[in-house]
Amino acid sequence: MIPLTRPARLTPGARVAVVAPSGPVPEERLQAGVDILRAWDLDVVVGPHVLDRHAEFSYLAGADEDRAADLQSAWCDRSVDAVLCARGGYGAQRMVDLLDWDAMRAAGPKVFLGFSDITALHEAFAIRTGLVTLHGPMVAGVDFLKNTRAQEQLRATLFDPESVRTISSSGAPLVPGRAHGITLGGCVSLLAADLGTPFARRSAGGGILMIEDIGEEAYRLDRILTQLLRAGWLDGVAGIALGSWVECGPPEEVRAVLADRLGGLGVPVLEEFGFGHCEGALTVPFGVAAELDADAGTLTLDVPALT
Repeated sequence: MIPLTRPARLTPGARVAVVAPSGPVPEERLQAGVDILRAWDLDVVVGPHVLDRHAEFSYLAGADEDRAADLQSAWCDRSVDAVLCARGGYGAQRMVDLLDWDAMRAAGPKVFLGFSDITALHEAFAIRTGLVTLHGPMVAGVDFLKNTRAQEQLRATLFDPESVRTISSSGAPLVPGRAHGITLGGCVSLLAADLGTPFARRSAGGGILMIEDIGEEAYRLDRILTQLLRAGWLDGVAGIALGSWVECGPPEEVRAVLADRLGGLGVPVLEEFGFGHCEGALTVPFGVAAELDADAGTLTLDVPALT
């Protein structure tokens, strides 16, 4: 696994496009998030279908074709410097293969931000365009709107990435040690769901795998991780950082499953790293070479997330 191409950092006045590849977006939360971005001196444009609702399925932000069109149009617009997701939910898998990845690759590098269901798009951007992406708070997300830490760390990553080359947490080692590799990950259920799909990553070998999830009970996490193990997807992984496990059941039971399924890999595992569906979620780049220090609770990037 080799480092991916890093997009350019943002500067005051940069144009950013907001899209909704997955679930429906509450209008008031979208507006609040856009107001924060404009206060950062960003020129914000909102995709025409961001506030749509699917005619049949209430869990989708409009038709698959329209959600894909918004993302592709924003990405291929030369005046747009970054594409930011409004929220996760569900739906990215339904539209990811509707995108013209040749055209998007030709449009050149730019910042892409999101998490949760957006994991499917992080993987697609990595495999189909070779670009670094940012796993972090989304524009209409409650954490982004209300948590200063989440806002400040994201803003630093976008505008001053040198200042956040070392990402620190209050996490502790589930398995001690240090590891070096290329960052990747997201919602572990989405990574498992991606197996066998076109252009899916063959394995996490050589990577610093960063995983988290929400609403997956302990037995489901067991099943997901067992599937990744049986498929050989975790073979050769260099190290693992664990984020939040909101609504996944009693923490001690979740921890026991994680230790049972991951502890035998013989690599450092850091828990409670503070990214994902948690308060004050950290922004983490995917596709960058980094050192994970499970004992210190840190991830140190070889280079800044953005150029």
